[in-house]
Amino acid sequence: MPFINVRITRDGVTREQKARVIKEITETMQRVLDKDPTLTHIVIEEVDTDNWGYAGMTTTQYRKDLAGH
Repeated sequence: MPFINVRITRDGVTREQKARVIKEITETMQRVLDKDPTLTHIVIEEVDTDNWGYAGMTTTQYRKDLAGH
């Protein structure tokens, strides 16, 4: 039973886009690893950009700095 956890920032991803990600990951698992789609679980976690950091700062601040340049 595959369990796949996808983490993305919470900023403008639509319900339709998430449904497509789930569908395509499930299809990939079936095609590449011969996994039964009815046993494949996909979880999409949306993380607020204030709670996702890299380069020593939050994603919120990083994007603000990028926009300012």
